[in-house]
Amino acid sequence: MSQVNALTNYHVVIGLGKTGDSAVRHLLAQGENVIAMDTREEAPFASELRATYPDLQLIEGGLDASVLINAARIIASPGIPLATDEIQRAIDAGVPVVSDIQVFAEAANAPIIAITGSNAKSTVTTLVGEMAKQCGLKAAVGGNLGTPALELLNSDIDVYVMELSSFQLEATEHLNAKVATVLNISPDHLDRYDSYEGYYQTKYKIFNGCEKAVINLDDNLAQPKTLNCPEQIGFSIDGKGADFVLDRTAQPWQLIVEGDALLSVDQLKIKGLHNYSNALAALALGHGFGLDMDGMLKALKSFPGLDHRCQWIKQVDEVDFYNDSKGTNVGATEAALKGLGPEYAKRIVLMLGGVGKDADFKVLRPVIDQYVSKVIVYGQDQDIIAKDLSGVDLDRAESFEQAFEMAYRNADHKGAVVFSPACASFDMFSGFEARGEAFKSMVEAL
Repeated sequence: MSQVNALTNYHVVIGLGKTGDSAVRHLLAQGENVIAMDTREEAPFASELRATYPDLQLIEGGLDASVLINAARIIASPGIPLATDEIQRAIDAGVPVVSDIQVFAEAANAPIIAITGSNAKSTVTTLVGEMAKQCGLKAAVGGNLGTPALELLNSDIDVYVMELSSFQLEATEHLNAKVATVLNISPDHLDRYDSYEGYYQTKYKIFNGCEKAVINLDDNLAQPKTLNCPEQIGFSIDGKGADFVLDRTAQPWQLIVEGDALLSVDQLKIKGLHNYSNALAALALGHGFGLDMDGMLKALKSFPGLDHRCQWIKQVDEVDFYNDSKGTNVGATEAALKGLGPEYAKRIVLMLGGVGKDADFKVLRPVIDQYVSKVIVYGQDQDIIAKDLSGVDLDRAESFEQAFEMAYRNADHKGAVVFSPACASFDMFSGFEARGEAFKSMVEAL
């Protein structure tokens, strides 16, 4: 510890996952004195950092309060709760505690489009990035999605498109984004926050210092009561008075921008009300930034969605196939059916199965009754699912392959097969990705 005490004006990076690793490397490149710290006995990136920076002072197996309270600044990784005793002692001693996102915002030399929300932030972030690239800009996309923010810093970037989690926003006071949005709010991470209000107030920090705020007019909680952005842009799939709106009185439904019909939903590869909301949010964000509308629409029409997340695969014999393998719980499957259901008017065949994790599948009964013509169950917990869904038109399969064949055979003309299993995959697959790839391969083979 004497070596640590010999340092002056040092920064402490807490947490040595991908985010912490990027923070250490960035700060050292800036010539800062750095001490790295992790509660784990063997931090994920510790050995790589030691090999690259032999003189780096690194503390593992706990947080050293004496080091923290004497730091010039602490950079806390998202997985580290700020309520941790040692961090609170440093805060009480007047030590600034910030996120890697705050450090990134201070160093970024291009404007930021910032996106958060309980759901769909990865989809919207990716889509906005594609829109920016289609419009000829050099866009860097990351943050909570993919590449850590500090690894994106580059002098040859026109726009940063950032997905941000509530954990990242906790210690981000001045993001100063060009355009920012909270896509939606639903209960989440309540083990981290003292209250539901604490969770969504943290989300609202994305608007701090922003020039333009994109607001979901369909979600009251996504609308801060006080907002000091100079300009606000609204979007709605419920026909509310927004700049960007879904017109469900037209056939097919139309995406309307400032009163003008720009695109019908049958021109999109992504389907479902949730994805039409995502499309409107992305268009609003791009418009707020100043992207060309024609370029944005071209990117939107070609966007297939993210892998394994209610992803449209293709249409066979006028049946659409959707891979929602990431739907590993009943809430995700319920959301998928609510989003896709209005498109198909009781013409959905739903594939469910896997490891149920003691879930209550009865929760799915209302959306199944409303939108699903047939349920096919497979895997370890199919008996539990079948019991919870007693009375539903349901068949059991002995294998994943048979479940797919039964779903295809039962699909209605102009209907859909939706693979949203509401279960974990580990009875048959290494993870949801492998499970989704298996489904996609069978669709492609038709």
